[in-house]
Order: sequence, then structure tokens, then C-alpha cells
Amino acid sequence: MTVAPHIGRIVETATAEAPANTPRVLTWHGEDDTAVFARALAAQPLLANAFITLHGDLGAGKTTLVRHLLRALGVQGRIKSPTYAVVEPHEAPGLAIWHFDFYRFDDPREWEDAGFRDIFASPGLKLAEWPEKAAALTPLADLAIHIEAIDDTERKVTLHAPTPLGRSLLQGMTA
Repeated sequence: MTVAPHIGRIVETATAEAPANTPRVLTWHGEDDTAVFARALAAQPLLANAFITLHGDLGAGKTTLVRHLLRALGVQGRIKSPTYAVVEPHEAPGLAIWHFDFYRFDDPREWEDAGFRDIFASPGLKLAEWPEKAAALTPLADLAIHIEAIDDTERKVTLHAPTPLGRSLLQGMTA
């Protein structure tokens, strides 16, 4: 994602008394907006045991969002994409984090062989890019983040929160 100058707040679609499962739509005008969103999400205490999926085309900004989120959570050192390893574990103060990238995932047996069932059964934050490649094996996401590139810098972001934990995360970000 290219950094562009940005002045003002992240634009959010008006949702005055929206039903609990109504998606929230945001517009990010550059990477600074991605970082602002990541810091707001990182500030939510319930994030510690959430499962968040990231959807979007190649280059939409999924890994960029994860990097900003991990930095906001206090992860030190290099943060690399798990495209070839499928999962990268991280630790932040008092928090275990697993960043999955299922882009190259094509055999459900890998799920068992890699111990993913155990990871998802344990406490900690799970972040998954390309979750549709393992959809039948993963639990329901607490928060699904769909990122659509409008141009080199602008992103349309749609947030779905199908679980009570996910809805609490979103509610906490607007309080």
C-alpha cells in the first residue's frame, strides 16, 4: 500500500441504530488510516481471544493491516508474511498471536498435520488471510475484514461481526 498524505478522519458510513449484523463500511484514504484503525482495534481488550479473517485481492492491504495491528499490540522485530509457512506465531506482552495465510493451502490434511486444530482451541489472537481456502476447517470469524482497493491509496473496508465477541469489538471501537 502506498503512503499518501491524509487530512481528516476515516470516513464511516452512517449507521445510526443499525441492526447487530449490519456490516460497517469505512473508507481508508491511505496507510495512515490503516494504522489508525489497527491501533483502535488493538486497544480492545476482547481482541486477545478473537478470530479475525482478512479478505481481499492480492495487494489490497491485508498484510499491511496485520503488520500495523501487531506493532500496535507491541510485537517487536521483523513481521513477515506467512505466505509460505502458512502460519507465523508472534508474542506481544501477555498475548499469543498466530498469523495465518492460507493462500497456498490446498490439502485439508495439512490442517491436522500442522496442528492448527490445537492452535484454534488455545487462547490467543488468530488472524487469517485467505480464510476461504480453509473455510470448512476454521471456526466462524468474530470479525471479518473485507478490503477492496479503490486506487493506489484508497481502500473500501467492510467489517462483518457475526459473533457477540465481534460485535463487542466493533462497538468498543466507536465508543
